[in-house]
Amino acid sequence: MKNKISNILRETNLLDSKSYKELTPVMKEAIKEIYRLIETEQTDVLTRFDKAIEKVVASRNIKKDDIEKYFDKEIKEQIGV
Repeated sequence: MKNKISNILRETNLLDSKSYKELTPVMKEAIKEIYRLIETEQTDVLTRFDKAIEKVVASRNIKKDDIEKYFDKEIKEQIGV
């Protein structure tokens, strides 16, 4: 059985993390959209991730650097660094 991003989000509570809760409402919606876009694509996860970030950055006028900083912080939080 393949893990869908939505299942992973539910299992790990990424949307309940400290990093996520610190985001502005606009950034929270952007992150949710990235997760939705990743789930709908059929390519490898890194390609999906990059494409999703590019689409969200362009459509929501958000800085790519801000999105990347969030994911860096989220990953560190999840692995306990």
